[in-house]
Amino acid sequence: MTKVCPECNQEHDSWWCKTCNSTRFKNGFDNWTSGDDAIDKFIQDAQLNVDVWKIIEWIPYDRFQDIKQIAKGGYGTIYYAMWVDGFIDDWNIKNQQWKRNGQSEVVLKKFDNIVDISEDFLNEMVIHMRTNVRSASVRFYGITKDPKAHEYIMVLQYFKGGSLRNYLNNNFNNFNWFSKLYNLSYLAMLMARIHKLDIVHRDFHPGNIIKYSLSNNSDLYITDFGLSKLITENIKNPQKNTISGVLPYIAPEVLIGKEYTKAADVYSFAFVAYEIITGLPPYHDVSHDRDLAFNICNGFRPKIPLSTAKLIAQMIMRCWDARPTHRPTFEELDKVLNRYYNDHFKNSNTSEIIIQINKSKEFSKNQATTTTPVNYKTHPRAIYTSRLLNFSNLPKPKNEENFEKKLEELTESFYQINASDNDDDFI
Repeated sequence: MTKVCPECNQEHDSWWCKTCNSTRFKNGFDNWTSGDDAIDKFIQDAQLNVDVWKIIEWIPYDRFQDIKQIAKGGYGTIYYAMWVDGFIDDWNIKNQQWKRNGQSEVVLKKFDNIVDISEDFLNEMVIHMRTNVRSASVRFYGITKDPKAHEYIMVLQYFKGGSLRNYLNNNFNNFNWFSKLYNLSYLAMLMARIHKLDIVHRDFHPGNIIKYSLSNNSDLYITDFGLSKLITENIKNPQKNTISGVLPYIAPEVLIGKEYTKAADVYSFAFVAYEIITGLPPYHDVSHDRDLAFNICNGFRPKIPLSTAKLIAQMIMRCWDARPTHRPTFEELDKVLNRYYNDHFKNSNTSEIIIQINKSKEFSKNQATTTTPVNYKTHPRAIYTSRLLNFSNLPKPKNEENFEKKLEELTESFYQINASDNDDDFI
């Protein structure tokens, strides 16, 4: 439905008049500067081509209050802050000034040890601008600068739910199959949107997935695009494909130096799904070192609990296949997982996924106590923050010897186990 701007009388598709508002931003260019020409140009270009969901601005640091550190990753530190003014919502014609949403909670993301503007810093801003439009990522409001540390900082949307990893650690016992399917389906949808924009994330893991609220079924958002690259940039600059990230989630072909592709993000999704299903971070009980990288390339994968619905176990195994061309796409995963979720939502007792989940619940009741998120212990050298990795002389990636056989067995007598063998509690 089109609307007519009361000032320029032009038709537009929403309440936001791009023509008038771009002019207003341009007229204000002389009233601010970040102190860096590249950042100024980035913000100005965005404002001249402005969309209401892509508004970014230079925000003076003194407009933030109650700043406190809430997380630290491999390359940056995350702070909570209260933005006194809040983001721009529209233009107030009567008062001839920007209408803002008022005091707002935000996240300040500071890149550690980066004072000058780097290509990676600008790259993350570009990625956030691209993904904002489809609600796939945390909203990007603008840039500020710490006057004491002289460091530039991204200003991002804040969500009370925190990271998916922290949420699973604290709430997994209340995380039922309905919630698991909802979260898996939602993530596949988000990643399908990101891939449709020709973006690969390159650092996809539960620490970079944010929940809107503390509800089991709250919306999810993808964040931390610091390692993301546009696919076209990957092709043009293959020498810049630095191996960096969280080892358990990095595809084996990437570990040996191959190009990071969409299929590598799908591999990461397998381990996100594994954590959602089991509540356990992958490889939590071993050191994240060259030996693990070596074993991963040789087909070593976490054991999937036998209580897992076989359709989900199949999906996870297909996603962590050592052969990138054998992995499904996120578009395929989105369709399949959305169907599973809808079947569960409708409580369709004739659906195969519902039959399997019911068997899974019955199976779990008959099992002795196993490792859960309540009692698992993490190896002191298991590292779940992004870092540079340099492992030489790794073998060519392959699946374990019985990989194909296990996939076939998932279609047969899935829930039969030998109670005398503890390993039979896993696939």
